[in-house]
Amino acid sequence: MTAILYVDDDPDIREIVDMALGLDGELSVQTCGSGAEAIAVTADWTPDLILLDFMMPVLDGPATLAALRLNPALADVPVVYITARTAERDINALMATGAAGVLAKPFNPLTLASECRQFLP
Repeated sequence: MTAILYVDDDPDIREIVDMALGLDGELSVQTCGSGAEAIAVTADWTPDLILLDFMMPVLDGPATLAALRLNPALADVPVVYITARTAERDINALMATGAAGVLAKPFNPLTLASECRQFLP
């Protein structure tokens, strides 16, 4: 079973991602509503992939990614931003933070699992 952590401050989008990825019987999903919650959850659990919203209050995506990378167990876990900011300069800036990729919002719930698989080791 492949474990995915999805971090987004919007509860409706978290629910959609949970359902979309849950349709794939080989994926298990845990969601968090903030960067701080993601840091706490990953203190004793290591997902195979982290999907991270770019724009969140308090700790945005890049700040959350930087904090997650302080945990040695997460050093090699691919992190993919999910964001509506998909201009080339935005994608380049996000990739420069150490992300494995960027997926666009709105996303297609029917293809989200296969899009996520491309980032798995």
